[in-house]
Amino acid sequence: MPTITMDDGTRIHYEFEGAADKPVLLFSNSLATDLHMWDDQMLAFSADHRILRYDSRGHGQSDAPKGPYSIEILGRDVLALLDALGLDTVDYCGLSKGGMVGMWLGTNAPQRFRKMVYSNTSAHMPTKQMWADRAAKVRADGVASIGQQIVDRWFTPEFQKTAPERVAKVAAMIDATPGEGYAACCEAIAEMDQSDSIRTISLPVMVIAGADDPSTPPDHAERIAGVIKGAKLVVLPKAAHLSNIEQTELFNAALKDFLDA
Repeated sequence: MPTITMDDGTRIHYEFEGAADKPVLLFSNSLATDLHMWDDQMLAFSADHRILRYDSRGHGQSDAPKGPYSIEILGRDVLALLDALGLDTVDYCGLSKGGMVGMWLGTNAPQRFRKMVYSNTSAHMPTKQMWADRAAKVRADGVASIGQQIVDRWFTPEFQKTAPERVAKVAAMIDATPGEGYAACCEAIAEMDQSDSIRTISLPVMVIAGADDPSTPPDHAERIAGVIKGAKLVVLPKAAHLSNIEQTELFNAALKDFLDA
């Protein structure tokens, strides 16, 4: 299992696939998923890209050290991964928490990226108390205790009925997420406010929203796109939070058009 080890001893699991002469596309996962949330993008982009996926700190096969975490710490994990693999510049696509990390990277390490995609995400997610309550719940009872609540926010009722196997795959990722990793990432999100700092991002950026996303509604995406000069905004119909899964073809088409432009 390929891993890198951070300065604090945390091991970050990654998968790096494709021909060495292809441009690198880096995917960053949401809260409570692992790198396999991007499997449908692998099928669409592996022919033309070398694809780098990783399990965020506290998720999947990466270590889940005791918190606190921060968005900066999660961002520095990405930079360490790029350094370890000798990658100077990559394209970036992050969803939810992955988008938050991407905004930090676009602000603090823009030279490492060519284009960036922030999907189903927000620059600020109040309230702190809500995140504190959620962290306490999963530390006490595990992430599976709120698994169905998460599924109901991540997928529309129609998709849950028509694609139960795909939903079950994500539900298994949720249930397998370490409680401490999930909780510490909740606390990192609670402390995050990038509303003003992202104004400095000058990279080509696309912001994707799901029209039916209750977790990070389209107005969150509109605010991000509104303060990043030249940012493109795409709202996918009939999609909740994991729009890359619920509207795979539309998501992939938008991503391809943006990367190829």
